[in-house]
Amino acid sequence: MEITSLFFFLVPLFFPLHLSPTTSAASFAAPYSSHCHDYESSALWLFKESFTIDTSASSHPEASPKVESWHLQEGGGGDCCSWDGVECDNITGHVIGLDLRSSGLSGYIDSHNSLFQLIHLQYLNLADNDFLESPIPSGLGHLSKLTHLNLSFSGFSGQIPSNISDLIHLLSLDLSENDNLILKNSDFNTLVKNLVSLEVLHLDYVDISSEVPHIFANSPSLTSLSLVSCRLRGEFPTGILQLPTLEVLYLDDNENLRAATFFRKS
Repeated sequence: MEITSLFFFLVPLFFPLHLSPTTSAASFAAPYSSHCHDYESSALWLFKESFTIDTSASSHPEASPKVESWHLQEGGGGDCCSWDGVECDNITGHVIGLDLRSSGLSGYIDSHNSLFQLIHLQYLNLADNDFLESPIPSGLGHLSKLTHLNLSFSGFSGQIPSNISDLIHLLSLDLSENDNLILKNSDFNTLVKNLVSLEVLHLDYVDISSEVPHIFANSPSLTSLSLVSCRLRGEFPTGILQLPTLEVLYLDDNENLRAATFFRKS
C-alpha cells in the first residue's frame, strides 16, 4: 500500500508534535549569578547588528523583537546575562542558551556570523524568523555543546551542512518547515548514525528523497520523529516501530513510502 497520509500515535500524546515558535525544547529559567564575558556580549551585539527587525519576519501573533532591548555599556561590554532571550551558566557566566524564536529577525546569516563565537551554547532557538533563504551555516559545527537546536520556520534553503552530524550531544533537532532545504541520502544516514542521543527529530518538508535508514532502529532515546512531506520512498523499516521510547511518528504526505505489512489494511 502506498502511503499518502500516514501517522502513528504509539502512546497517548501529552505534548504537540510540532514545536511551535512559542514552545521551547528546553527551559533555562534558573536565575544567574555571574556577569557574562565581554567577548560574548560583543558577539551577541554584533549578531544583533547583522539583522534588521521586521515584524513581518515572524508569523506568531505574540512575536517580540527581543534584541531591541540589548544594549552595550559605554565603552563596550555589558551584562548580556540580563538580556532578553539570553541565558548564562550560573557559575562560569558563559552564554549557554539563546532563545530568539519569533523575534522578527530578517537578514542573511553565514558562517562568519559572530553567533558562532558562542562556543558554550547548549540551547539555540531561532525559529520563526526570516533568514532570506540563507543556507544553514556550517559554522554551527563550532557549537559542539549544543543539546537543542531549532531552526524551523526560518526561511533557510539549500543543502543541510554535513557537520550537523558532528553535534553528537543533540537531544532535539528541528529543521522543519523550511521548504527549500535538502538533505542528501548519505548525510541523512550519517546524521542518524552519529546523533544517537536524539530524543526529538523533526524534518518536515525537508527534501530527503531517499529511503528511511534502517539504522533508526538503533536510536535508543527517540521519542518523537516527524518526516512529513520529505519525498521518502521504499518500505518503512519495521524496526523503528519497535523502539521502546518512541511515542510519536508522523510520515504524512510521502506518497512513495510503503507501509509495513502489519499496518496494511486487509
